[in-house]
Amino acid sequence: MGTLPPVHRIEIKSHLGRPDIDAVSSLLSEAAAVDAHAPIDEHAWLDLVQGGRSGFAGLVAWADGHPHPVGYAQVTQGHESWALEYVVDPHHRTPDHAIASDLVAAAAGVIADAGGGHVHMWVNQPRPEHDRVAARIGLAPGRILYQMRRPLPYDLDSPDPDFATRPFRVGADEQAWLEVNNRAFAWHPEQGGWDVGTLKQREGEPWFDPEGFLLHENAAGVVDGFCWTKVHADHDPPLGEIYVIAVDPEAKRERGLGRRLVVAGLDHLYRAGLSVGMLYVDAGNTSAVKLYVDMGFVVNHLDQAYVGDIPAAPAP
Repeated sequence: MGTLPPVHRIEIKSHLGRPDIDAVSSLLSEAAAVDAHAPIDEHAWLDLVQGGRSGFAGLVAWADGHPHPVGYAQVTQGHESWALEYVVDPHHRTPDHAIASDLVAAAAGVIADAGGGHVHMWVNQPRPEHDRVAARIGLAPGRILYQMRRPLPYDLDSPDPDFATRPFRVGADEQAWLEVNNRAFAWHPEQGGWDVGTLKQREGEPWFDPEGFLLHENAAGVVDGFCWTKVHADHDPPLGEIYVIAVDPEAKRERGLGRRLVVAGLDHLYRAGLSVGMLYVDAGNTSAVKLYVDMGFVVNHLDQAYVGDIPAAPAP
């Protein structure tokens, strides 16, 4: 392979237009096919391309003589920290990881210009080169996220005839769900702080299925927990994901409600024709990891966050 051209420019955008969406989507698809995983978190990607919440920036890297992007990075401002992710075109990856380093440095500049803050840079299946790229902007290995899987059907708990969920009703349940979600994930940089617009964007996605968005109500008919599932039909074999699951932290909980919501979600996925169930969980959430191991899930792979603080840029 000859010497690849250096990055000519990095365009920084708070919202991507259709040409950029198409170009970056092609890059993401090609990287996903080579790496066998999605390179960018779906929550943040949808918020950016659909013009969702503020606090987002996409950085598109271009090289001379190439009509397509050679790399892409994205920063997302959460309640307490920034999330940073990046991907490099598989045909433009070099031993010195120059494109990745340039993108990450530019992303750090975006964060600094916005006032700085704590940063989580997420990578899938981390390798030594990720350590070096992260170190360029002062980040060190931190949080670990497990992707866990188990075969379907689920058969470790006896069916509970008294436990019931119902499908999400589009146009009626948004506010009730948002209240539970935002209380349960007040600490979470991606899942917390959603509004109706954010939820409506997900409802407009091709994969959205209200029948697999299961709500649980207490005796007074108030939503106090949910299990939102998603089907990854393009995976081989197709995966049925427990996409988001939570119990209202301010509600009087039924004993074992979280476990029964997982069972309900897995049962729905099996009845939808899936043979593998999947979910993500923070490795530091020992009680949740223990629950999932007890339910027959095993770790398939891990993602890691590189963490650190980026100072605000000096005033002009």
